[in-house]
Amino acid sequence: MRPSHVLLAVLVAAVWGVNFTVIEVGLDHFPPLLFSALRFLVAALPAVFLVGRPKVAWKWIVGVGLALGVAKFGLLFVGMNAGMPGGLSSLVLQIQAVFTALFAFALLGERPSRVRLVGMAVALAGIGVAAVDEGASGPLLGFALVVAAAACWGASNILTRKAAPPDALNFMIWVSTVPVLPLLALSLLLEGPSAGLDALRGLDWQGAGTVLYVAWVATVFGFGAWGWLLRRYPASTVAPFSLLVPVFGMSSAALFLGESVTALRWCAAGLLVGGVALASVRVAQSAGRTEPRREDAPVGG
Repeated sequence: MRPSHVLLAVLVAAVWGVNFTVIEVGLDHFPPLLFSALRFLVAALPAVFLVGRPKVAWKWIVGVGLALGVAKFGLLFVGMNAGMPGGLSSLVLQIQAVFTALFAFALLGERPSRVRLVGMAVALAGIGVAAVDEGASGPLLGFALVVAAAACWGASNILTRKAAPPDALNFMIWVSTVPVLPLLALSLLLEGPSAGLDALRGLDWQGAGTVLYVAWVATVFGFGAWGWLLRRYPASTVAPFSLLVPVFGMSSAALFLGESVTALRWCAAGLLVGGVALASVRVAQSAGRTEPRREDAPVGG
């Protein structure tokens, strides 16, 4: 990769990592489901009028929109609102690689290699260590919700692979149109109209800034730049940069929010990142060598 493209890949990872800190700040201004709905509303409008018609069948757009937008991000925002720290959330979500491999085996008949199985076991050990750390310092409900969000992300990865979108930005913009109404309906039902109205009436520059960041910077810029890189380089070259997301996520949460990073959390980080890296390796049977590979699915927060 050109040095400028390496810097772009690192920048996207930084944007996605810092996104978890921004989400945590935004949750001080909005109920979680409303905040998630606003993210997708602002990401979709007016961009949906600028990216052209969808380039995949609507069934895939709706499926990914529900699995990724409603389920994954809904559970993530609710879990963080329940007390799951932003930096730890950025780390735990990486277990999506294990769920993706499990779903690919169950639904697509893809048998994981021994290396991937070892990686999955190591990553699950990291989740266990993170659970022990969180159980000692925070609510396990939030932790469980973020793990469930990772599982929904794994399901959306399978749907995205089946869709095989030729343009990642076009796909994500159209996917962003799907969760808005379901999330608004869930917000009205579970959070109540008064909570949403109070949040909108009290909107200040900081609250508006968090919505703009998660929508335009993390979603539109992040996925647009990531898709641009994937169109120019093999996924095995680009995707490993996503392992930097929890590094930036934990660092920004510690720097800006004072989130503590315990020895157990560092241990969990090492196991999870190392396990995900191993779980992302595919053995190239014909060439007799290993080829690092990550799914071309969204990896942002």
